[in-house]
Amino acid sequence: MTAREPAGAVTDTHPDHLSPRTFLRRVDSAVSTLNPGYFALTMATGIVSVAIRIHGLDLLAQTMAVICGVSWALLTALTVIRIARHRRAIRNDFQDPRRGFGYFTFTAASGVLGTVLLVEDQRALGIAMLVITAVSWFLLGYIVPWTAVLHPSHRPTLPGANGTWFIWVVGGQSLAVLAATLEPTVTAFRDELGILAVFSWAVGCVLYAGVALLVAARLMLYPLGPEDAVPAYWISMGATAITVLAGSKVVLIGDHAAPMVRAARELAAGTSVIFWVFGTWLIPVLLAAGYWRHVVHRLPLRYDATLWSIIFPLGMYSVASYFLGSEPVDDLPLVQTIAEVEAWVALAAWTAVFLSMCVHLFRTLILGRIVPPQPERPYIIPEEPDPAA
Repeated sequence: MTAREPAGAVTDTHPDHLSPRTFLRRVDSAVSTLNPGYFALTMATGIVSVAIRIHGLDLLAQTMAVICGVSWALLTALTVIRIARHRRAIRNDFQDPRRGFGYFTFTAASGVLGTVLLVEDQRALGIAMLVITAVSWFLLGYIVPWTAVLHPSHRPTLPGANGTWFIWVVGGQSLAVLAATLEPTVTAFRDELGILAVFSWAVGCVLYAGVALLVAARLMLYPLGPEDAVPAYWISMGATAITVLAGSKVVLIGDHAAPMVRAARELAAGTSVIFWVFGTWLIPVLLAAGYWRHVVHRLPLRYDATLWSIIFPLGMYSVASYFLGSEPVDDLPLVQTIAEVEAWVALAAWTAVFLSMCVHLFRTLILGRIVPPQPERPYIIPEEPDPAA
């Protein structure tokens, strides 16, 4: 181990460590432990692409849009391989309330990618992503809460509540954003798209309130150590931001919309302001939690897949602020100024995390260096009671 390697790192020194067989073995090992929330990479890349395109960086935005699409395809393929080869790991994820909700990042990433494709004038692909987003949101919306939270053998599940639960909200709101963005570009099914946007936006608002209560109860009723203050808690702010964006998109649907949509537009405008204010209030709280975790308790800050859970909220906050501050929605010039500053912050943060990920993958897959994950309080899934006992 060199002086620069993290404590506990292990390097594969076998003479054939760069052989194809060894490389594939390392890839398979990485796939077996793939974080179900890794699609946050696609979410973060896509929304930062949209944020910087709004401010004129077209070439860089197009490059990031390509990275967004490639990452979605690669992660989808790896997830399919994981389902085929590591079913027990998949089952354990779905039964773990700390990890199960991470699968909603697939829904959210599909919705974000669909929106990026529409921005890039790829309407057919955008429609395909709308179908994938809607189907996955519907299926996971019933499967994950049952397997991770409501299953009778899981008691108590509240200690497992964390920031990843807010991805449930983000998944639904990404569908709302995509449906509302697609609606003015088509001539058929416009009313249906508007209703779908309002439906998923409204469900997301209600889910946010419910998830926030559960996560707050976990923070108040159970011990909270620095290992529990994971970056995924930033999703609580990202969920408010995408709710603002979805509400703003609903407001922008024209007067031709179905009565249900027209009735919801004023409510969406007011609710978006409330969510934006609350999301803004959360930022200092989340920064303080990071300071407490890494400075006060000196937990090392190194690359982890959950870091993308910070980048997505930063980019989404910028895009949501831009649309909220636009004249057709609420006409708030100060909010649009904040959006421009936040876009640069999100781009800088994305660059830092992306480079860290590349270094991490090189060390893991090429050099064979295994770095232990960040410490985490163990969560034991209760076993089924023995009927004969």
